[in-house]
Amino acid sequence: MAERILIVEDDKRISRMLELELVFEGYETGTAFTGAEALIQFREAEWDLVLLDWMLPELTGLEVLEQIRSGRSEMPVILLTAKHEVKDKVAALDLGANDYVTKPFEIEELLARIRAALRSSVKPAAEGLFTFGELTLNEKTRETKRGDRQIELTPREFDLLHYFMRNPGQVLTREQVLDAVWGFDYYGETNVIDVYIRYLRKKIDAGETVTYIQTVRGVGYVLKER
Repeated sequence: MAERILIVEDDKRISRMLELELVFEGYETGTAFTGAEALIQFREAEWDLVLLDWMLPELTGLEVLEQIRSGRSEMPVILLTAKHEVKDKVAALDLGANDYVTKPFEIEELLARIRAALRSSVKPAAEGLFTFGELTLNEKTRETKRGDRQIELTPREFDLLHYFMRNPGQVLTREQVLDAVWGFDYYGETNVIDVYIRYLRKKIDAGETVTYIQTVRGVGYVLKER
């Protein structure tokens, strides 16, 4: 069954171009031209991914994104934006965008990011069991494996990896990780995250050529294959 992508873009020329390219690639598509229309489409149909323009009439892309995430949806959302500043990108990621593509963009790059986001939208294979690539994490038994290799993690390392595996493909800021894993009442330095990321990488990537937790310079980290 073809994966379904909702295109939310008020420029009808760009929307039509995206629709033609995605249909050619084998996806099913739907379109919305305003923020309000996007929410109606999102609620009335099943989608595998949303391409969401930042600047929309009625509701901005960020407002649409915030409402999507408030419903606990983990569906991948790629933001299309003309904004280039890091603070704008961080704002989008903080609200739950999985990725962002700045305009003007090359369609091949966008298609590659769509494929990556769809691959990364991992759901638990069974209750409490998460998989990503060769990684397996069982939140009930608190066991972690890479392939057949058992990985011994400290409680904090396990919680950190658990958070990444519940949000695959999503760029997570240090502040998001700190709040989710250490809690809102933590008052230490955010560089504790960098230290624990090093611990995790050393354990899960030992003897491997593929690494999973990638650094996004100036923003944070993301769980994806490289």
